[in-house]
Amino acid sequence: MPGRHRKGQAWWHGRFRGYGYKITAGREIILGILARSEKHLSAEEIYITAHTINPAIGMTTIYRTLDILSKMRLVNKFDFGDGRARYELSEGPKGIRHHHHLVCTSCNRVIDYTDFVDEEVGLLTRTEKSLTGKYNFKISHHLIQFYGLCENCHNEK
Repeated sequence: MPGRHRKGQAWWHGRFRGYGYKITAGREIILGILARSEKHLSAEEIYITAHTINPAIGMTTIYRTLDILSKMRLVNKFDFGDGRARYELSEGPKGIRHHHHLVCTSCNRVIDYTDFVDEEVGLLTRTEKSLTGKYNFKISHHLIQFYGLCENCHNEK
């Protein structure tokens, strides 16, 4: 099964132990759903899939688990302007999956932007360094979203 270690434990088990949380069947199911998804899922979408796997899972379990996963920084929570919080894993078995988002304000399409060029990486590095010095603030991570029109919507207008 993808995302599993050689001993049969998913990569996130150690992270849960480190934060003092137990791995429950519900948490395992939710993490599995997020790990297999290439979309930014709402709590309701996660619930629908989780409920087919285990009908005993309720929305309360989904929301509580997503809150814990967000606090542990295993999951990022986004607001793309469509009135629903969206979630995705912030890292995988190989570590942080750093990317930015391009959000279409017309069709709500979200594009994961990962193919950074050296100039962009340099600009962000300089920006973080400048902000750290200016505010004496140690930056641990950042989330960037760009809003505009995707290629399809831009061509239609």
